[in-house]
Parts: sequence; C-alpha cells; structure tokens
Amino acid sequence: DHFRYFAGCIRAQEGSLAEIDDDTVAYHFHEPLGVVGQIIPWNFPILMAAWKVAPALAAGNCVVLKPAEQTPVSILVWAELVGDLLPPGVVNIVNGFGLEAGKPLASSTRIAKIAFTGETTTGRLIVGYAAENLIPVTLELGGKSPNIFFADVMAEDDAFLDKALEGFTMFALNQGEVCTCPSRALVHRRIYDAFIEKALKRVGAIVQGDPLDKKTMIGAQASNEQMEKILSYLDIGRLEGAEVLIGGGRAQMPGDLAGGYYIEPTVLRGHNKMRVFQEEIFGPVVSVTVFDSDEEAVEIANDTIFGLGAGVWTRDVNRAYRVGRAIQAGRVWTNCYHAYPAHAAFGGYKQSGVGRENHRMMLDHYQQTKNLLVSYSPDKLGFF
Repeated sequence: DHFRYFAGCIRAQEGSLAEIDDDTVAYHFHEPLGVVGQIIPWNFPILMAAWKVAPALAAGNCVVLKPAEQTPVSILVWAELVGDLLPPGVVNIVNGFGLEAGKPLASSTRIAKIAFTGETTTGRLIVGYAAENLIPVTLELGGKSPNIFFADVMAEDDAFLDKALEGFTMFALNQGEVCTCPSRALVHRRIYDAFIEKALKRVGAIVQGDPLDKKTMIGAQASNEQMEKILSYLDIGRLEGAEVLIGGGRAQMPGDLAGGYYIEPTVLRGHNKMRVFQEEIFGPVVSVTVFDSDEEAVEIANDTIFGLGAGVWTRDVNRAYRVGRAIQAGRVWTNCYHAYPAHAAFGGYKQSGVGRENHRMMLDHYQQTKNLLVSYSPDKLGFF
C-alpha cells in the first residue's frame, strides 16, 4: 500500500512556475537529496521499512537502511524478494548494533539525510550526530498516548460502545510494543464504574499464545530485557499506589510456551503524576484515571513530555473536533485507534519527534527545491 501510494504521489507531483513580471519567471524543481540513511525499530520492521524506503525511493534517492539488531531477518527476506527490481546500490542494508552501525551511519558525511524511529533518548543522540554535518533529520520517537472516553459513549449499548471497548483494549495490540500505544485511558467519572466493568471483561478475554495460532490475540514480548522492563514498571506502579484492576504480572503459559516472555494484559488505576502515566512502558499495560470536564480531559492528556498519538471517543462530533484540535499530538484518532494508512500524516509534537511520515508531504522531506529565477529581458538592471 505504501509503495503504491508514493508511486502515485510522485507521478502527480509537478514543478511550478511563477510569472514575476513580463520578463521574469521563477521555476521550481524537485530534486532528490542523494543518499539517505534510515534506522528502523524492532517492533514493526517491515512496516517501518516501508514507511521510510517508499517515499525516499519515489523521490529519487538511494537508501542505506539499518534494521534493528533484534529483527534483521525480515528486512533481508524483503530485499531478496524485490532486489531484482532495483538497480544495484539503490537500496543498501547494513546490519549491526547502534554504536557500530547506527552511529557511523548517522554521522557519515556521505549521507544527505537521516531518518530514525525509536526511543527518545536515542533520538537525541541521532540529532547530535546529524548536526555535525548539518543534514536534515526526521525522528519518530516515544509516546504516552491518552485515550479519552467521554460520557456519551455509554449512552447506548450498541455497536459504537462495542467499538469503544475495543478501542480501550488496543493498549494490548502487538503486546503493547507500539510507540502510539494508548497507555493512558481517561474515562469520564460519570461512566467510570460501568465502563471499566465492561472494559475489564474485554481485557480478560484476550487470548495469549503462539502467534502462529489464529486464535492468539497477543504473543510474547520481544525479549527478556523488554519483559523485565515491563515487570519493573508494574512494581513501580504498586509502590506509587496504583491499583491493579486486572493482570499485574508475568503470564504463566502452558506446555511449550512455559517460560516465554509473556506479560498479563494489565490495567492500573491511579493519577497522571505517577511514573506509570508519564513514562513509556512499551508493554500491554494501561493506566486509567478519571476526568470531570472536557477541559480537564485535555489538561490531563497534554500533561506529558510526549505528543505522538491520542484517541478521542464520543458520539458528539462538535466535542470530537474541539478536543481533537486542543490535544497536543500529531495523530488524534477519533472514534478509532491504531489505523496507519499511507495517506495520513504521522509524527509527533514535543519530545515525540521531528517531521512527519506518510502522506505526500513526505516527498518534500526527501527532496530539495531548486529555484531558477530567469530573466528574459535583454536590458540590464541599471545599477552599474
């Protein structure tokens, strides 16, 4: 979808001209940057590669792509499948750890741009490396996305409420290993008890297991390191006084899955100043709090260093518009969540990143604009 989309975008992209006066015309041309470096994360390796490679190639660049050291194989398989379609040297894949491959790539004088998706702490380092050569940077970093449920979602026991309950449970999608994981749920106080009762039933019905089993909804965490990080945050939440509504520990799996890196989908209740509300956990954990007004919901939603994604659930289209505009986030899903179409811009406010991905605007991120200012007059200006 992403490759088809950007193939269409580049065919529709045209230069422009502006007639300054009778004898002067400004022409504008789009030119590729050259060779661009791209560093992708381990949680969605194929999708993240498509997000970066598709617009870069469409804009006429060559690519040096570094997959995450945890997930190199899928990118190599993709390269084998499409390699005969590309001239040699157009797409280059470099495997390795951050210090031995990522840092040299980001600081190389032979690249014209660096694009990175990953943790905010690493993003700061990438900016520093790129600054040495004054090259442009696109960063898609961490998040702590609020998912806001207004009172009117409970007005009817219907398909919309069912959809909203699924939206709440989206915190567990991909084991919560998503930068836009809706890891903060804000529920209107008036509906809190009834809504959470239904939401916990939905969470309790999540099936964990082998990802090759079609009945499985979520699998294991990516690594022991990631599992231990999540467990440490569950301990932090308890120490802070958060109430564990469901889950709260390592999942005990049967048979061949015993000992796997499984975490129980967990719902915590607390307040927005807790670390489990403020810091990215990157696991199937959601922290829930209440609000009493639209203004308070927006205040809580924006009380974070991040601004990548957010969700708004309401039957009132006017409220949806006002709240969506007030939230400081690059993507505000409205009555939906975790949809990533190629033609919708994606990126963060605040410490969630710089620049955008997807949408035709990405062509501008991978191109220079050249202006030819041409005089067709035979006469001099008259200064000298």
